[in-house]
Amino acid sequence: MTTKTKNISSKALESKFGDLSVYHTTVEVNDVISIAYAAIRGKDKEEGAVQRLLNKKRVTKIKDFILEGNTFFNTFILNWTNIDFKPSFDEGSITLPIVPNSAQIIDGQHRLAGLEEAIKEDKNVGTQKILVTICTELSTKNAAKIFLNINSEQKPVPKSLIYDLFGEVVEDQNHATNRATDIATELNENTDSPYYGLIKFPGNLTGSTGIELSAVVNALKKHLEPEKGTFSNHNLIDLQKQKNVIMNYFTAIRFFYEREGLWDNKKKNPFLGNAGFIGAVDFLMGSLIIKCADKKSFTVDTFKELLDLPKSSLLDKSSLKNFEGRLQRKKVTEFLGLNLLNSLPTEDEYTF
Repeated sequence: MTTKTKNISSKALESKFGDLSVYHTTVEVNDVISIAYAAIRGKDKEEGAVQRLLNKKRVTKIKDFILEGNTFFNTFILNWTNIDFKPSFDEGSITLPIVPNSAQIIDGQHRLAGLEEAIKEDKNVGTQKILVTICTELSTKNAAKIFLNINSEQKPVPKSLIYDLFGEVVEDQNHATNRATDIATELNENTDSPYYGLIKFPGNLTGSTGIELSAVVNALKKHLEPEKGTFSNHNLIDLQKQKNVIMNYFTAIRFFYEREGLWDNKKKNPFLGNAGFIGAVDFLMGSLIIKCADKKSFTVDTFKELLDLPKSSLLDKSSLKNFEGRLQRKKVTEFLGLNLLNSLPTEDEYTF
């Protein structure tokens, strides 16, 4: 007895990706899971194999995101490979045969795996409709073009930018943490950054020397609270301006150490460790930011003028080794504050 193939029809929009025709429609999650499969690059020999192995931790996070009532506005991209059962396209509509392993996942592998895991806890997830883009019989070259277009050419919008765009319209409990992470990402990925490639993000290959992501986030996040943080108190609300303050400040510190050939010296430069970074942030937020605000300037030159670190006696990492973390940070802030103390007026210059 022959089993009848299930077919579903829905409205569809045709568009072009270069010379390729692609079709956009909405399909229930259960049906997408039924037809979709992942072809792994370097493992599966078929055309269109561009996917990576699943990251289980990421899948779990996506599952939790879905079970909290969230959904996806971006499309799932599939490459139809089943030559025995093919989609049919009519003016303004598409009919899909729901046959297992008929369409490779080009984009959305982790999201789809997260949806599948969420269904195990809430079957209603499976009846939700998601946006799907259908391509047919892509070559590996064309599949790779689409994959790279999504995963390389387009950078994700920083999470905390939502506050700058919508303010109080969106309630973000994790705003300060997200914003601190966005700034850490900028420090790590901007080739002009003093910390380019030196922030230890989970899964990267940074060696033993560098700044832990947790150290950067913990040092910055309390100062990034929208209403009572140090930045907000000085009317520095915009993400890009906050990035500029941090980047320019550490660029100024790098200048003094680079002048002595010490910035890249991991054994001597205290600012290439957690304590140095945190101590520097403490000094910026506790003493320096108000000086810059008074001058209405947060340029590199302003920071250099205010810091004016001593050429012959820069703080060496070895000076910190006999102290525990809190005292190391204090030593750093004291060192950075030397010029501010030296620039104070004498007692006779004060007016009472």
